[in-house]
Amino acid sequence: MSSRSPSPEFSPLAIGEDLTPLPQYKAASTTTIDFSNLLETPLKLHEDLTSGCGGQLWPAGMVLGHHMLRYHGESLRNARILELGAGGGLVGLGVALKFKLDHPIYISDQENMIDLMRKNITLNGLESRVKELVLSWGGPLPAEVLKEKPNIILAADCVYFEPAFPLLLATLEELLDLCKEAVIYFCFKKRRKADMHFIKNAKKKFIVEELEDEDRQTFSREALFLYTFKRKQ
Repeated sequence: MSSRSPSPEFSPLAIGEDLTPLPQYKAASTTTIDFSNLLETPLKLHEDLTSGCGGQLWPAGMVLGHHMLRYHGESLRNARILELGAGGGLVGLGVALKFKLDHPIYISDQENMIDLMRKNITLNGLESRVKELVLSWGGPLPAEVLKEKPNIILAADCVYFEPAFPLLLATLEELLDLCKEAVIYFCFKKRRKADMHFIKNAKKKFIVEELEDEDRQTFSREALFLYTFKRKQ
């Protein structure tokens, strides 16, 4: 997809519900998601907040999932894909269900999310195509990541806890150093001023471009932003 110049900073109070309703804290349950009929076989996503807020569906995950399923196909066939801060694995599992891939997708998060990721992999019969990983931002990259050298990194709603921003940036930088042609697809919801400071700091380290998307006008009203990050030459 082509990129465009950055859009204005949308008010975090400008909330709509066309694509990405605000998450509500709810009891553990399993939801089916077809990304507006982009998935022939709907994704089963178990949501459980027992281990943290990452255990449920969040708006940026829906936006990034729609984008990857709508605009990427054969380009992902040989891709080595890693999802960061996956929570239940929404985006990575959606991609694995939609496309035939030559490499397994790795979905990663902190230790407390491993059981939920594993459950969702099993719910969708993707054990041979998706692997769960513990990957703590700012820490050493797992051996599997060092071996695979992912060239597509997916990150949705990772801009949430401000003290973790420098750790996230450090991990993104390390991943782009590991595979110099890698592309990070990054979607987040602006909730406070600090979130835009994260992007400002990212622009110092990476080539940051806002992506075109036919639903951009809709999710922009909800203060959602969709970017790619690439390594500066």
